[in-house]
Amino acid sequence: MKKFFIFATIAMLSIEAFGWGGVGHRVIVEIAQRNLTEKAKENISKYMNYDLKKEAVWMDTHRRDEPIAYTTAWHVYNVDEQGVYDPNPRLYKGDCVHALKIADYNLRQYERLTDSAVIFNLRMVLHFVGDLHCPTHSYVPGPRCFWKCKLNGKDQDSFHGVYDKMPGWLHKDKSDEQIAAELDTWKKGAIKKLTKGNFNDWASEIGSRNKIIYEWNPHNTPVLKDNTIELSTELVNKQMQYAGYRLAYLLNKYFDK
Repeated sequence: MKKFFIFATIAMLSIEAFGWGGVGHRVIVEIAQRNLTEKAKENISKYMNYDLKKEAVWMDTHRRDEPIAYTTAWHVYNVDEQGVYDPNPRLYKGDCVHALKIADYNLRQYERLTDSAVIFNLRMVLHFVGDLHCPTHSYVPGPRCFWKCKLNGKDQDSFHGVYDKMPGWLHKDKSDEQIAAELDTWKKGAIKKLTKGNFNDWASEIGSRNKIIYEWNPHNTPVLKDNTIELSTELVNKQMQYAGYRLAYLLNKYFDK
């Protein structure tokens, strides 16, 4: 009999926008799946005996639903002007780093959880590792990234939405599996270095890299640079790689035992 589920109850925040879109999240999970150990796959399959990409955006599609509406604030996090993680402005309601710490604590002892609790915490990790790396989810000081804009003559719902769509734009007409295969090129030694540090360290490293998008297109820029997609190519691909490898590292840590 499973015993308990450690969880935190945080006050609900107003709705934040989704991150990465479906393509980015699924590619990140697919990269992770390609790097799981056989033991981790076996143990995960006891709870999710199917392609994990099916769960990649569950936390987005159910974010407004009870009883998990309190997780709405957990998809983003704040950084300072240098991109260093700053937990304080969101501390009372939680953020993406906070969410990963909760799931990490729970999944380290997953054998003691109910099956439904393991599944929910898995959904959290599968999604929030992706959100942690999304360029518009590390909030820099200043206005939020939801202003309407134009890109190459076309109206965009928001600057945030541009980066939701970016993985699909960069890899048009490719399957999630094809994109993941193209990005999954790192050697084991490089991946090991990438997984060092804790969630705070990762958030600072990611945030310092993500802030360049506001150098290309400062806050409230109504017409984005025509070459925004070209400028973003390396950043977006790198962030999906980082997220995929770090997700695999976490899943192997929890379930390869």
